[in-house]
Amino acid sequence: MDHVSHTRLDISELDSLTLDGCTIYDPMDENVGSISHVHGSGPNMQVSVDVGTFLGMGGKTVVIPVSALDVMRDENGDVHATTTWSKEKIEALPEHTHM
Repeated sequence: MDHVSHTRLDISELDSLTLDGCTIYDPMDENVGSISHVHGSGPNMQVSVDVGTFLGMGGKTVVIPVSALDVMRDENGDVHATTTWSKEKIEALPEHTHM
């Protein structure tokens, strides 16, 4: 996917309504996972990302800072994000459990 022409979102536009379900792509444009929950707001916001699932099975949830994401909207209005973190780095993060 060519992300160059996509409209970048400002930090003020990032909230749970916008980010829930947002797909994240790594530098190789591989689908890393999708955002399932937003923690906090503003530049210190963190997001829970469901990673490593195959056909809805397996996988885990990890937390990454929103500052590691470049969130954008494509020509169809769909929100997605890219990151410089590799899929392997994200999948190696410790599992996040909701308490």
